[in-house]
Parts: sequence; structure tokens; C-alpha cells
Amino acid sequence: MLWLAAYPTPEHRRAAESIVEHFAAADPVEAVLLTNSCARGQATRDSCLDMAVLVHPDLPRVDPHGLERTWEAFRETNEVIRALLGAGQYSEVHLDIVNGAFAPEERDEAAGPDGFELGIGNLLVYSRPLLLHGDYLERLKQQWLPYYGETLRRERLDTVRRYCLNNLHHIPGYVARGLYFQSFDRLYNAYREFLQALFVARRTYPLAYNKWIREQVEKILGLPELYEQLPRLFEIKHFEGSELAKKGEAIERLLETYAPAADS
Repeated sequence: MLWLAAYPTPEHRRAAESIVEHFAAADPVEAVLLTNSCARGQATRDSCLDMAVLVHPDLPRVDPHGLERTWEAFRETNEVIRALLGAGQYSEVHLDIVNGAFAPEERDEAAGPDGFELGIGNLLVYSRPLLLHGDYLERLKQQWLPYYGETLRRERLDTVRRYCLNNLHHIPGYVARGLYFQSFDRLYNAYREFLQALFVARRTYPLAYNKWIREQVEKILGLPELYEQLPRLFEIKHFEGSELAKKGEAIERLLETYAPAADS
């Protein structure tokens, strides 16, 4: 699926150009990338300008803290960036300095999905380069695209499924104790972990687990019949009752149908 980058306002465009000009003079910068809604041409006047600055992790001259300090000073004093704040109600710059060293991190057993696949996808698949120095970005793409290795994928699928099922299997006990809001918290985290498992099972990088769900499930994964079932998971008529446990059972059925264990 191909998107065309587009800025929703002249203020977004001018701010992006100013940021590129600022980082073009920074020696260790390998790339400046447009990310998220603007990168996919789906931003509105209220959208943030999301960008990523890629640096090489192994070069001795790289000082990400120094880059961060100079960027913060630039952002505070640059009139073009200040003008973006007035373009929309929530428009501002969100900029991350990243080194492309992707690795799964330790996660909390009840907190929902981690950001491993999101980080790779949003930097290497769904971004649009505005500035390139050298070949580091291309080498990262060669390493991680179209998807990471099968051994890691099977490990990741097993891990994500385990956390998802752990959340789901806590729900009946919480419901029995009258802990309905805690049950819902587990339900929503398990739902997001189901989405994570779904993408891992299909060797596809996601955009997010809390937005653009229809676009991702229907258009990126090609599963319109699955999307029809997802909103119903949160159509809850009686919050203080057994319905939350039944919704958990529905998510587990979807997990086993669309993202079964790697050895299944």
C-alpha cells in the first residue's frame, strides 16, 4: 500500500523544511524522516508534525545528548516552528532522535504490547525521508525488511500470545471479585496484544495498536471480515457483570483463529 506524504497546512510544511535545514548541518545525522500522519498524507490541521532524526549508533562523533540540546534550543527560538503552534488546536512538533538499534525490551506482564515492531515499522516502512546522508537507512532496511528473521518471529509470536492469554485469563477472577475496571484494563491490553500477535503472525509491521485500526486490518492486512468483529468487542451493555469475561473469551477465539501458536 503506497501513501503520498502531504502537509495539511503551509505551517506544517515550513516547519518541516526548517527542521531539515537545521539537521542538515549536523555532522552525525544520517537521515531526517517524516513520520506518522503527514508521512501518509492523512494529517489534518490539528495534527502534530512527527519526525525522526536517525544517527548511527557506532560512530564516535555521535553525541545524541548534544543533538538533543541543540534541537531544544532551536525549537524554542525558531519562529517558523512557533508558527506551527497556531496552525491548529493541537499542532506542534514531535521529534525523536533514534539510532536504529532495534531490540525487544523487557515488558510488564499486564501493561499491553511493547513497541518493538512499531518502532521498526514507523521508521523503516511508513516514514518518508526528507534528508539522507550516507547509506545507514538503506542498510537498516536491508536488515529488517520485509520482516525480521523467522527464529525471532516465532519467539515474538510465542511471547506476545503468552502475555495476551495471561491478561485474558485474569479477567474472570477479577469479574468474580467485582473488579470491573481492572477487568476492562486487562481486556483492552489483551485486545492490543492480539493486534500485535496478528501482525507478527502475518509478518507485517503495524502503524499503531490504538488508532488507524480499520485501515490496518482491512487495507494493510486484507482482513475486512476480522475488522467487522473488533468494534463489537467493546459494545458492552452491562459493565458490572459477566459480559467482560465473555468479551475476553471472544478475543481468545480471535487469537487462536488469526494468530495461532507458531507450531499449530
